[in-house]
Amino acid sequence: MDTRWPCSAREVLEVMADRWAMEQAFKDVKEVWGAQQQQVREVYACVGAMHVNLWMYCVVEAWAWDRSADELIDRSASPWDDKPRRPSHADKRKALQREVLYEEIEAALAGRPTKGDFRALAERLIEMAA
Repeated sequence: MDTRWPCSAREVLEVMADRWAMEQAFKDVKEVWGAQQQQVREVYACVGAMHVNLWMYCVVEAWAWDRSADELIDRSASPWDDKPRRPSHADKRKALQREVLYEEIEAALAGRPTKGDFRALAERLIEMAA
């Protein structure tokens, strides 16, 4: 190691890689979860909104941790997009939304569903689509 420099090239690259991971996480929180788009007026409301966004990011990443890329990526709506790549945070979030929605539908149809059950499910689906 050259004594003129306080750290090696390897250490610089490791620090930059760590920094890039943090930058990507904040980019995902801003783009996927809409951080900094909340229209709140109080400082503590801003802090709380950022906390919610960061926690939701963490929840999705933890849920997707042991799942394969095939489970997380659904490109059936865009068959031309067949490049093999790792799932983005948006892919993971959509996979979790699909799983939760599937479980809601299964719960609504369990047993003998009523007209009210169907109506509530339809209203929920419409809210999600709109």
